[in-house]
Amino acid sequence: MISQELLEVLACPRCHTRIEFREPDVLRCPNCKVRYPVVDGIPVMLIEEAIPDGKEQSD
Repeated sequence: MISQELLEVLACPRCHTRIEFREPDVLRCPNCKVRYPVVDGIPVMLIEEAIPDGKEQSD
């Protein structure tokens, strides 16, 4: 699980909006409408790894 302290400082690498944690293992940017995966408890905040809302995450 992502700590509240970390969530308070995380921002979307594309638009710099604060990130939301709403689903297990996923961080979401409400501005860009993309999700960033959390792998083994580590956020993968790479623009090229962003998953547009409405698309499924590939394994």
